[in-house]
Amino acid sequence: MFVRILLVLLVLAALIGGLAYVKYGQIQKEAAIFSQPMPAPTVSAATVETNLWEPTLNAVGTVQAVQGVDVNNEVAGQVKEILFESGAMVKQGQRLLHLDDEVDRADLEGLLAAERLAKIKLDRNRTLLKDRAVAQGDVDETTAQLDQARAQVKAKQATIQKKAIRAPFTGQLGIRQVNLGQYLPAGSAIVSLQALDPVYVDYALPERHLAQLTVGQSVRVQVAAYPDRTFEGRIEAISPGIDRGTRNLVIRARFDNPDLALRPGMFARVATLLPVQDRILTIPREAVSFNTYGDSVFLIDEQDGKTSVQRRQIRTGDVRGDRVVVLEGLKAGDRVVSAGQVKLVNGQPVRILPASTPSEGKNEDAGKKAQAQPE
Repeated sequence: MFVRILLVLLVLAALIGGLAYVKYGQIQKEAAIFSQPMPAPTVSAATVETNLWEPTLNAVGTVQAVQGVDVNNEVAGQVKEILFESGAMVKQGQRLLHLDDEVDRADLEGLLAAERLAKIKLDRNRTLLKDRAVAQGDVDETTAQLDQARAQVKAKQATIQKKAIRAPFTGQLGIRQVNLGQYLPAGSAIVSLQALDPVYVDYALPERHLAQLTVGQSVRVQVAAYPDRTFEGRIEAISPGIDRGTRNLVIRARFDNPDLALRPGMFARVATLLPVQDRILTIPREAVSFNTYGDSVFLIDEQDGKTSVQRRQIRTGDVRGDRVVVLEGLKAGDRVVSAGQVKLVNGQPVRILPASTPSEGKNEDAGKKAQAQPE
């Protein structure tokens, strides 16, 4: 019995020893793997470049018509004739609408007859005055009557003319707001009229930029309706005063608009162009880590055939597109990490991806086009 128990214990001891040996081997292999140095992370590099830089003052503005009104009637009347279509282009002086003037024309005939009668009386009295048959007072009285009759005729003719509503300037009409036969009190809105070529863009800038602004300065505008298009214009007027509430000055720029792309009321992104600056250092925007305590980049350091990175604090300036101006901290020709810097630390070795040359890019594009073409 004792011998059996001893054999069982020996077998168990052998199994446990074998398992322990296998596990020990696995632990040794894992330890050897983890003891090996981690491979250097792969990053992309960009060079600090010297560029010509065209600084801008950015703002938002609103497109305004050079001239824009709601056409209305000066005198009351009933709509007799509508001579325009909504959205039509019209010329200055073109008749748009005619109010009923039959009663006024009948009144005018009576006033013209009264004028003729006053003229006859005046001529007769002047003849009689030569023969001393009438007094000078009678001549003066008939002269005043003639003048009064003529004034009444002119007033009635003006009223008749005002019942023919005409375009005050050349432009494009809006939506018609009246109907045939409708009675219009004086001052009723008939249709909007906008002069669309050229147009204005009004915008505001902080007062600190006043010294950088002049009449005739170039301005660029973009609108949401045409995101890929830039409109070129010039400053036409600068407000002489500063708004006391916002401390901004209002600026008006003029833009040619031959195709009527810009419409009054549009929201516009405005860039006022400043003189071009030479030898400005720029780097890709993605290379900069923007933080509340300061902006920084990872500067690539190559010594003794080894490549490592060091964090460098910099001071940045204007941003345009994918480039940002570097004011302090770097010099022309320095190389910085442009991608892959999230997990980097000071002094860490890195491996830089080779930059693709323009010829390689063209060959790749040509290969893709060749594959896309049918045989």
